[in-house]
Amino acid sequence: MKHFVATISLLCMGLSGAGSMADAQVSINIFNLNDVLNAKPVDMARFVVQYQATSIADTLHLEKREEESMMLKVGDKCSVYYSYAKSLADSVLEADKAAGVSQEVIMEHIKQYSSKVNAQVYKNYPEGKITTLDALAASRFRCEEKTERPEWVLHPDTMTILSYPCRKATCHFKGRDYEAWYTPEIPKSEGPWKLCGLPGLILKAQDSCEHYTFVCTGIELSKSPILFGGTDFEPINRKNLQKAYERYAADPLGYIALTSPQVKVTVTDDNGKPYQPKDMPYNPIELAER
Repeated sequence: MKHFVATISLLCMGLSGAGSMADAQVSINIFNLNDVLNAKPVDMARFVVQYQATSIADTLHLEKREEESMMLKVGDKCSVYYSYAKSLADSVLEADKAAGVSQEVIMEHIKQYSSKVNAQVYKNYPEGKITTLDALAASRFRCEEKTERPEWVLHPDTMTILSYPCRKATCHFKGRDYEAWYTPEIPKSEGPWKLCGLPGLILKAQDSCEHYTFVCTGIELSKSPILFGGTDFEPINRKNLQKAYERYAADPLGYIALTSPQVKVTVTDDNGKPYQPKDMPYNPIELAER
C-alpha cells in the first residue's frame, strides 16, 4: 500500500473543470504505474467492436451530452468493454513492456491516452461473473457480480446497421428500459456494457430516456490479448461502489482528501482560479429498482 500511495502522489494531475462552477463536470485522473505493470492476458480477442457511446450526466440539461468511443473485445472465454483510448494505450504499453522501456516513458504514454471513462466491464471473468474495474481518483475498485442476463422480448421489427440486418429486442435491466438491435449474422451473444443474451451481437442499444446510447461504428477481426489488471484492486460490492460514486460526485476533492490524503489535487476554472467543485450532476447507468 505504501508503494502504491508513493507512486500516485508523484504522478497525480488535476484537469480543469469546464463551464460554470455551478454545473462543471470535473474529471480527475490519477495515474498509477501498477495499473500497467500488473495487467496480464486472460484471453485472446477474436474480434473487436467499436461503439460510439453517448450519455447525459445532468438530467436538467438534456442538451449536454458526453460522447466517448468505446471498444468491445470478444474472446472465446470472456470479453471486455472499455474506452477506445484505453484500448490504444494497451497496445502501446504492451509494446513498451516487451521492449523494456523505462517507467518514465510508460507514464508519458499513459498520459497521452487518458479517457473520461475509466470503467472496464469484463463478462465471464472470472467464469460465471461480470467484473467491473474502475478508477475513482486514486481509488482502484474491483466489483465482481454474478452474471445477470437481461430478460429480452424479441420483436419482428428490422433495421440495417453497417450493412448487417438487425432485429429488435427490448428489456428492463438494471433500473432502465432498453431497446436493442442485434444481428443474427454475428451469432455471438455479446454487446456493449453489460447488455448481452441475444442470439446475435448487439449493434445498437439505448434506454427509453435516451440517457445512454450505444451505436456500433465498426467491427474487425483481431488477435490481440484481453488484459486484466485488477487483481490487486480493492474488492467492493455493487451497493458500496454506488455509494463511492455518489460521495465522489458530491465532493470530488473531499473524497480524494479522505481516501488518499497524500495526494494533492488542485482544480481550476476557465480563468485559472482554484475552486472546490461540489454536487456534480450524477446520473448513473444503473438505477435502484423501485
